[in-house]
Amino acid sequence: MTFRRAHRTCCAVALCALTLGACSRQTPPAKVALVPVTVTTAQSRDMPLQFAAPGTVEAINAVAVTSLVDGQLLEALVKDGADVKRGDLMFRIDARPAQAKLQQAIATLGKDKATLAQARAQVERYTPVATKGFISADQMEQYRTNLGVAEAAVKADEADVAAARVTLTYTDIHAPIAGRLGRIAIQPGNVVKANDVNALVTINQIEPIYVSFALPSALLGRLQLAQKSAPLAVRANVIGVDEPVEGSVAFIDNTVDTTTGTIKLRAQFGNDAHLLWPGQLVNVTLVLGHDANAVVVPDSVVQQGPDGSYVFVVKPDQTAEQRKVVVARAVDGQAVVESGLSAGETVVLDGQSRVEDKSPLKVEKAPAQGTP
Repeated sequence: MTFRRAHRTCCAVALCALTLGACSRQTPPAKVALVPVTVTTAQSRDMPLQFAAPGTVEAINAVAVTSLVDGQLLEALVKDGADVKRGDLMFRIDARPAQAKLQQAIATLGKDKATLAQARAQVERYTPVATKGFISADQMEQYRTNLGVAEAAVKADEADVAAARVTLTYTDIHAPIAGRLGRIAIQPGNVVKANDVNALVTINQIEPIYVSFALPSALLGRLQLAQKSAPLAVRANVIGVDEPVEGSVAFIDNTVDTTTGTIKLRAQFGNDAHLLWPGQLVNVTLVLGHDANAVVVPDSVVQQGPDGSYVFVVKPDQTAEQRKVVVARAVDGQAVVESGLSAGETVVLDGQSRVEDKSPLKVEKAPAQGTP
């Protein structure tokens, strides 16, 4: 029994010694994994102060062409969708009825001119006789009255002839404005009526052309100040066209729409390439000036969280700092940072989904602009 107790005691002492020895060794700390990210530098540059809004293209002028005389439409000299210049001959109406009325008016004028000549001759013939008392004063007055009536009849006839000549010109229908034709609604062979509600064709002026859009009324003061210094530049982006169409603000409405809180504007575009069409929807960008030395980063740098916008700033010890920022606007893929970031600071461009505040980073510089 004494030997067994001594053996157990020795074993317990040895086990304690081994345990104490193992505990006395220090466990090396686990290696922290670096988060690979691509970074870029916040830059300071001159950025345009611009605002975007949807716009609707409107023709500056639209004319529904109708006939001014009754008659049969003989010929259409234009086709659907054709471009016309002002004064181009488009339609011909049967001119024979108008020509007949003109000839009738000319004949009536000739007859009344002959009557006028006779009345004038009577007055000239009987005036000396009347002064000698050989005819009564009443009869002489009648001769003078006949002369006045004949003169009035000739003037009326001359007006009728002029009107008939004008009516004859209405049988040839010319383009009142330059523009693009729509569909021809009445084909040759049909009878048209003067000032009919159904137009022969509609002409839309598309060069130049308007684009109407609306901006928040809070910008009205800035709009007015900017317009005093220089014409306000406007760009219209057309779907399917790479380059925007350049124009300028032509009109600012005199009333704010109280239901929407917006002010309506109208921009004019030269539209030489005919990229804008009446009724078309476009995206309008209005430039109100420029911000000098604005802090700019690619818009993919800015992240959205429950408390607003933020970016990950790379600190000198290569760790991430989540920083709240205020973004003024985005212009062509670049975010203009109003506050929270300074030019020259390094920010995470790609890989934010794995980054947290104070995360250690494995930094890779983003390629320079223009590099694939």
